[in-house]
Amino acid sequence: MKHILVLNCGSSSVKFKIIDLSTANSLLSGAISGIGEKSGEHFLKAGSDAEPNREKAQFPDYASAFDAVRRDIDALLEIFPELVIEAIGHRVVHGGAGFTEPVQLTASVVEEIAALEHLAPQHLPGNLMGIRLCLKQFSNIPQVAVFDSAFHHSMPEYAYRYPVPERWFKEYAIRRYGFHGSSHQYVANKAAEVLDKSLTEINLITLHLGNGDSACAIRKGQSIDTSMGFTPLEGLMMGSRSGDLDASIPLYLQQKHGFTADDVAHQLNFESGLQAICGSHNMREIVSRVEQSDPEATLALEMFVYHVRKYIGAYLVSLGHVDALVFTGGIGEHAPLIRQRCCEGLSQFGIALDQQKNLDIDDAATDISAKNSPIRVLVIATDEEWQIAREVGSLLALDS
Repeated sequence: MKHILVLNCGSSSVKFKIIDLSTANSLLSGAISGIGEKSGEHFLKAGSDAEPNREKAQFPDYASAFDAVRRDIDALLEIFPELVIEAIGHRVVHGGAGFTEPVQLTASVVEEIAALEHLAPQHLPGNLMGIRLCLKQFSNIPQVAVFDSAFHHSMPEYAYRYPVPERWFKEYAIRRYGFHGSSHQYVANKAAEVLDKSLTEINLITLHLGNGDSACAIRKGQSIDTSMGFTPLEGLMMGSRSGDLDASIPLYLQQKHGFTADDVAHQLNFESGLQAICGSHNMREIVSRVEQSDPEATLALEMFVYHVRKYIGAYLVSLGHVDALVFTGGIGEHAPLIRQRCCEGLSQFGIALDQQKNLDIDDAATDISAKNSPIRVLVIATDEEWQIAREVGSLLALDS
């Protein structure tokens, strides 16, 4: 058995899994949230059938959180001394123009990733902290960076180029990159299984909806367009990110109202989206408030759904023929009201839900289409960690 440790480090959290590459089973999975905050949580689950353990804990910084992760792993190794971690895979959000596929980590690679930090300020700082700590603590194990943006490098030039001066593109690498690639790639493969077709034979619209949101148009297994762009700020309305915005707005705020570039960047990334409209980025809370006729929550939900529907329409046109619309991510998998509202009135375009199926999601991959829906509607639980493990195994020839 060949085991891979996968780390997904965010701005205030660390998620990890030890995955058996031959079976795709998780031997150990865990998450630490609330790093640097007054209260955090330590989640741990051993095996796929065991009851998870959750406990409140305080983690003042990344080092303390990573020490807890190391203790969790060491405890597992004591129980299974024959278990060997062959490699470590790191989720890295932005690979820029230089990283278009997984790469083994070295000091120079880490510095190249660090040079991209300003492009994903919510994600890359955490990604880099996890990488640096892991390289110190597991220096004898090969480690690989898997980039969220890599899946989208198949986009044609007419989709990834911005209509801006050529110098911006050639000298500053300003183009659309796209993100959530591991998730879109994973659910595309699962959708092909559900449809009982080869991935190279089908066209999909995949919607990763969570705190960060993105849509992707996939033709014959390859991304041809996606909603996020140069950074993860573009595209759909998100938990605390604005999504699509008139480029003149930041310029106006700077020129007329004295905002600095840092002010604008912070507020667009951390104080916008759902948070700006109703004071919360928690969709469960927002839906509950909508049910109580809260006007701000109702507006936030309507705006969120409207943005998703615009991208569904755009990608229906881009692809021409679509085999399935796929919902994934925390909201996509767990918010039936959002799925319902996103698909309302789309039967004339071939998309129709079965309302009861939409309420009864009980599997990792569920078809919620109405019987007469020409385009299948699927809900697929994403597994970015497994996708990362597969790519690590392929790069290091561990899956042979």
